[in-house]
Amino acid sequence: MTRGRRLGIDVGAVRVGVAICDPDGVLATPLVTVPRDVEGESDLRAIASLVVEHEVVGVVVGLPRTLAGREGAAAEAARVFADALAGVVDVPLELSDERLTTVVATQQLRARGVKGRKQRAVVDQAAAVAILQGWLDAHRG
Repeated sequence: MTRGRRLGIDVGAVRVGVAICDPDGVLATPLVTVPRDVEGESDLRAIASLVVEHEVVGVVVGLPRTLAGREGAAAEAARVFADALAGVVDVPLELSDERLTTVVATQQLRARGVKGRKQRAVVDQAAAVAILQGWLDAHRG
C-alpha cells in the first residue's frame, strides 16, 4: 500500500460523510460532512478541494450492498457519485463494500449517548470512518 493520506466517503441521499487517515494508513478519523448536491455538484468540488488540501493519495467510496450481497438503488447512487468524483480528482478512487457501516455507526453513537439531530450530523462521518478503516485493515501488509 502506498504511503499517504486517504479519504473514506459515505454517500448518502442528503449528506456525504468524509473520513481521513494518517499518512501511515493506520487509523481513520472523521473529517467533515458535506451536504449532497446532485444538481450543482458542490459536494464533488468540496471533496476535490479536500483531496488537494490534505495531499490525499487515494479515495475509498463505500458501496452499499444488501446482506445477500446484491446492489440496489443506494449502490447505484454510490457508483454514479464515484464516477463523477473520479472526474474531478487526480488520485486513484476505488469502491469498497460497506455493508452495515451506517447501522454500526448509528449504534455506536447511540451507545455513547449521541441522539437525534446531533447523531444525524455525525453518523455519516462515522460511517465514512468505518468504510476507510475496513479498507485500511484489509490492505495492510
